Amino acid sequence: MKQKLPTNNGGFKAIGFGKTDERMYSKLTTEHPIDLCRYQVANGYMGRVGLINSGGESHGQSDFHDAVVTAVVNKRAGGIGLISGRKAFQKPMKEGVDLLHLIQDVYLDESITIA
Repeated sequence: MKQKLPTNNGGFKAIGFGKTDERMYSKLTTEHPIDLCRYQVANGYMGRVGLINSGGESHGQSDFHDAVVTAVVNKRAGGIGLISGRKAFQKPMKEGVDLLHLIQDVYLDESITIA
């Protein structure tokens, strides 16, 4: 399942979908990105459907930093990967390959574990 990395707490309430209890957004989670991403994993049948977050659009100078942050949040929350199309492929070949290697290094690094 592909999802955009969550940036706010409010999900279904914000779009008026489903019946939710206010405590879901006040007592059962925090504003921390890893907690918000965990809800995405939980919504994928408690992780049985793997979560791959979208890396988002390219912002130029901050792309390497943004990609690492997104990959670490996804991995620590229980996700399984990151889509990095525009960030990697709208750059010169060497920079794009370096960015992809950086993302791979996050997922290969055994010291980055589930939070």
